[in-house]
Amino acid sequence: MARETLNREQIVRAAIELLDAEGIDGLSMRKLGQKLGSAATAMYWHVGNKENLLILAADEVWSEITLPDVPAVGWRPAARELMYAVRGLCDRHRWLVRVITTYYAAGEGMARFQECAYETFDAAGFRDADLDWAVSTPFMFVTGMAFMSGSEVAGIKERADQEPAEQPEKEVEAIARINAVAAKYPRLSASIKAQAQRGQGFTEQVDEVFAFGVETILDGLAARLAARSDAV
Repeated sequence: MARETLNREQIVRAAIELLDAEGIDGLSMRKLGQKLGSAATAMYWHVGNKENLLILAADEVWSEITLPDVPAVGWRPAARELMYAVRGLCDRHRWLVRVITTYYAAGEGMARFQECAYETFDAAGFRDADLDWAVSTPFMFVTGMAFMSGSEVAGIKERADQEPAEQPEKEVEAIARINAVAAKYPRLSASIKAQAQRGQGFTEQVDEVFAFGVETILDGLAARLAARSDAV
């Protein structure tokens, strides 16, 4: 693809594909140029440096989210839908959380989403600083969960559910050390054994923890609104 036929949109979309396949460390202007059949210098000319490209890519993927009709569905279903939508977005683009927590990656895509989040919690009845915190709290939880489930630690935990013969030797040793430490703490040890007896793998546990967290946060927000109404 010749340089003159390139545009920013094409480069950003190609960067997203490369990020999804290889992560942030696998993205370079040279690789991107090879993917698009152009020189790395053309990438710099259109999008600036790698940091700016990451910001552009992060903002672009926010447009994938279909926003709820808040007046039609109500604040709680809308909030739940937004939380699950962000989780899905982070699952599809494992690099996203790292970008939005490292750079000031704010643009039209994220602003569109944030506006809907503010509409949601404004409709619930939150005002002023409470509105800011009501918007922030659910999504700190979601991005935190996304970070944990998208990290190398998550991969180790997933492989810990395999039979020992299927695990690399170092991971078997690491898991044995973890279990040895946990054995000193009765509640922690009992929890690990109970999870093993239930036959839950790491993925299933994450799904259940996420669902529990979503409903607990929404319950807490609803209770806060109710308490304030009772005090009036």
